[in-house]
Amino acid sequence: MAAGTKDDPWVLKTAPGSSEYSMYRDEGVDPPVIVCQVGSTRLLYQAKAVDDLHAWLIAQGDWVALGAADESKDAVAGTVEAFGRDVSNPVGGWYGLRKGYRGRLGMYLPPLLEELGLVELTHDARNNSVRARP
Repeated sequence: MAAGTKDDPWVLKTAPGSSEYSMYRDEGVDPPVIVCQVGSTRLLYQAKAVDDLHAWLIAQGDWVALGAADESKDAVAGTVEAFGRDVSNPVGGWYGLRKGYRGRLGMYLPPLLEELGLVELTHDARNNSVRARP
């Protein structure tokens, strides 16, 4: 497994396996971030999203739909995407840090959690779900 650094990023695929992207943890900023590089697009998420999402999935106790959506679109209630922008989550709103690109947490974070051994993730063509590992 990669180290998850800028020099040795995690190379991941979206749940359907249709797109490849990379992620790494940048501890050199406050707060630390997860940098997600998708082609020429760079997304930034608060690094604590990994632990917070995992804890939330444990609390859900079952499969949860990913519900990935762009920032400009509403997230479906009860999905990973909705958690990533809900004012009741541990950061009080968006985990995404780059205005205009704050969404898609439901697309890009679950494969990282799977890589880290924290979750199980379905890999269907559409409508994928995730659950915390027992």
